[in-house]
Amino acid sequence: MDRTAPPPLARELFDLPDDAPLWVMHCAEGPVPRAAAEAVRSFLARETRPWTLRWREDFLGLPEAVRREAGTLLGVRPEDVSLVPTTSAGLATVAQGLRLGPGDEVVVPLGEFPANAWPWRVLARRGVGVREVPLWDGQQAGRRAWDGPPPPADVAPEERLVEAIGPRTRVVAASWVRFQDGLRLDLGRLAAGCRARGVAVVIDGIQGAGTLVADLERAGVDAFASGGHKGLLAPQGLGVLWTRAAFRERLDPPGGWLSVEQATDFARPSTDLDRGFVADGRALELGVPNLVGAAALERSLATLNAAGIARIERHVLDLAGRLLARLARGPWAREAGRLEALRARGRLGSIVALHHGGQGPDGLGARLEQGFRRGIYASVREGYLRIAFHGWHDEADVERLAGWLED
Repeated sequence: MDRTAPPPLARELFDLPDDAPLWVMHCAEGPVPRAAAEAVRSFLARETRPWTLRWREDFLGLPEAVRREAGTLLGVRPEDVSLVPTTSAGLATVAQGLRLGPGDEVVVPLGEFPANAWPWRVLARRGVGVREVPLWDGQQAGRRAWDGPPPPADVAPEERLVEAIGPRTRVVAASWVRFQDGLRLDLGRLAAGCRARGVAVVIDGIQGAGTLVADLERAGVDAFASGGHKGLLAPQGLGVLWTRAAFRERLDPPGGWLSVEQATDFARPSTDLDRGFVADGRALELGVPNLVGAAALERSLATLNAAGIARIERHVLDLAGRLLARLARGPWAREAGRLEALRARGRLGSIVALHHGGQGPDGLGARLEQGFRRGIYASVREGYLRIAFHGWHDEADVERLAGWLED
């Protein structure tokens, strides 16, 4: 990264004045661009005067625009994108739509975020099993999450998951970037191994979407869900679900009124139910999407696309490298070495997750509080101090973080 070059996302795009806190928590909540906030204000002004709402531009146009921008960002066809409220809703749509029954099995990594746990575990009522697979030796989760070692430099999560596939396995469901330790899975490698065994791949993508190049069509996964409020920089309440067309044909639609043929042709009576479901991603949507959220999400996605997702990825990985180089000379040296080795192998996304290394909840909690007092907002999850870079961060932010962590 050229230290004199401006970041991919100018700070002026956000409400981030020079004296604003240093927010490295988009892994929990991303800041909404000014353009997205203005789009919400504009739409709400029309909602208060509903006779000014536009059928083509608002009711139909906003969802279409979100699908189009999401398609560009994710490297997919817009018609394969469905609008869903959250990551959980997208994954639940897939889980409930698949015709899984007694004896079928879903394989998931140990320590998945609950958004990619409960949609599968609830299938137990159908007799479907869920099997958790450790991704490295000694990995822990649940009540022992703080006790295990972090992922080592030679971790091979795709191989672990593919090797775990058994005769009853129908789906492997995994996070692209893990929420606590920041480990990044190679989607292409995972999909290839599963495809060779006739197993579907479903991805929770929220911790990578907006900062990493997905290129889902080429990767070969079957479904990918992400809420909009983290790296996609939109308000909570609307996200995207992408499904490969051939995979979507295997799903039972949830039955939304807009998911059928000629749903908006009111010359045909709406009570005429002699019609089929549409073939595209709208088949998986439940009624009218959150149009206020769509106004914001469309502008947020457009902002990311204008900057270029490949450029953002290079930027955040470079910032991570610069921070780890600084930390290699201080008390975090061992962790910095481990994470730099992972970064060099393409195993890091935008989250630099520093393992507590015996400090425990009290130690990381005290460090976090010290950061808050300095106006630095990071986060702690299950034994890791998380620092999440995005496209507006710069070299000065790295220096500020290093000063805090080295103190």
